[in-house]
Amino acid sequence: MDKQILADKEALAEALATQVAEALMAALQANGRALLAVSGGSTPKLFFRKLSEKDIDWAGVTVTLVDERWVDETSARSNAALVKSNLLIGNAAAARFFPLYTADETPQAALARLEADFEDLELPITAAVLGMGNDGHTASFFPQGDKLSEALDPDNRDTFIDMKAPGAGEPRITFTLSALLASAFLALHIEGGEKQQVLGKALAGGPVEDMPVRAVLQQTRTELTIFWCP
Repeated sequence: MDKQILADKEALAEALATQVAEALMAALQANGRALLAVSGGSTPKLFFRKLSEKDIDWAGVTVTLVDERWVDETSARSNAALVKSNLLIGNAAAARFFPLYTADETPQAALARLEADFEDLELPITAAVLGMGNDGHTASFFPQGDKLSEALDPDNRDTFIDMKAPGAGEPRITFTLSALLASAFLALHIEGGEKQQVLGKALAGGPVEDMPVRAVLQQTRTELTIFWCP
């Protein structure tokens, strides 16, 4: 695990955008294609805009979400809408977008289609950028999630899983932990003193079920880089 402490949000966004761009360019050079999975919320907006300015072959990049609320893009709660308005602009407008929300009534009903569509991409995740909630969730791995144990199973071969939890609001769709750990570059992006305290509590140990981000912090399969600023 590597922790990068930046002076402020501007410096963090630039550092994270630079390292993600480097990972994407390495994959593009090696394979001609790359896959970026990002998180929603207000925290990554500046990072998104910094990344969108990077001069890379965006036409070879597919962008998707680590997880998504089961709402369409007209909702203010849509992560897809957030990504389209803050990341898929400028240079990055040339990227392909792989949405997780479908027209199906529930995320569970969409699982087979998403698995098939993702398989058609024939791409492992190049770079995944996670966030973290004050309750210790990451992706849609929420405390008391109805499928949390399945989502965190390192031997789960599914790429996606649906999730309901008291703190999740809407039903969710999320990449499984095993799929995220297949990423070539894995980052946790947090900002502020409150999130630093949550991270400290998670790192101090305790049940993964209470703070599911511990599953990412404790795993030894993939190097994790934590980006934090005050």
